[in-house]
Amino acid sequence: MAVDHYENFPVASILLPKRLRRPVEVIYHFARQADDFADEGDAPAAERLAKLDAFRAELDRIASGSPPETPLFRDLAQVVAEFRLPLQPLRDLLNAFSQDVVQKRHADYAGLLDYCRRSANPVGRLMLHLYDEASEVNLRYSDAICTSLQLINFWQDVNKDWAIGRVYLPQEDLARYGVSEAQIAAGQADAAWRELMRFEVDRARALMLSGAPLGSILTGRIGLEMRLIIAGGLRILDKLEAADYDMFQRRPVLKPLDWVIMLAQSAPFRI
Repeated sequence: MAVDHYENFPVASILLPKRLRRPVEVIYHFARQADDFADEGDAPAAERLAKLDAFRAELDRIASGSPPETPLFRDLAQVVAEFRLPLQPLRDLLNAFSQDVVQKRHADYAGLLDYCRRSANPVGRLMLHLYDEASEVNLRYSDAICTSLQLINFWQDVNKDWAIGRVYLPQEDLARYGVSEAQIAAGQADAAWRELMRFEVDRARALMLSGAPLGSILTGRIGLEMRLIIAGGLRILDKLEAADYDMFQRRPVLKPLDWVIMLAQSAPFRI
């Protein structure tokens, strides 16, 4: 199962127990297709939003016990029933994707965090429910990790997001550090840009570390996967720093050697 298409789905399928492969695949395809409605092609906004509304209607049918109309949602209804999954994380994902259609900027960090709460955190929450590990403490740690991963993805992909008309850096932060959108368009990594990105990278790292105890709480495959996810996020941040925050010229990616290092770090991972 390829998961690179929907980047906020932190699942290493090789670590999944066999009993969870099918439910994860179904949830992944729900998220991927909804994400495509928001991002892919050149359909007008009204058409994109209508498709996402149709997904909401299918979730409403599941909630009411009515049979869904599409094969994807019939599969999803079975997964929801078998694993007693909450529907709110799925609704939150749809809300975030709808926001992507109509909102291309975020005024402040609080607004960006609210977006991450709906675009990234639901995936971690659903995974914890599938593993029957969804305690309140675990959910809080997972939210911190998933939000950090989303922020890291934004800082890694400033160029990519600019190409589709989006800027996820909070407007208040751009103003505070004296960085203009014209600089982003030009790929200009000057001193002001580096100060801004140092601030954003430090903030994402602190958030990741605040959720890192989850890597020690969880055991077995999910524990190893969580430690790899944490290590991977932190390593991307290290690479952003090593590139002197010029992701325009050196977009950080994880290479085979990085995975070897992360595996070595993850086995004894403790906070």
